[in-house]
Amino acid sequence: MIEKYFKINRRDISYIKFILEGYEGLAMVTTIDRYDAIVKLLIAPDFVSEVENIVKALKDEIAFEEIEGKEGL
Repeated sequence: MIEKYFKINRRDISYIKFILEGYEGLAMVTTIDRYDAIVKLLIAPDFVSEVENIVKALKDEIAFEEIEGKEGL
């Protein structure tokens, strides 16, 4: 599985989860830190490009940035 981490606005965590989990089997979304609003996407290797396209489209709707994984996760 491929891991990607994103820092987003706290109010958008549930929206991202809703959108990405609607595409069953592409990615699993986990909130790593609800206060700093960091989420982790666990992406099936065969679907990396599809998830990247969805993330790119989401950037037109909400602000977020990809970050390096937190130490100790």
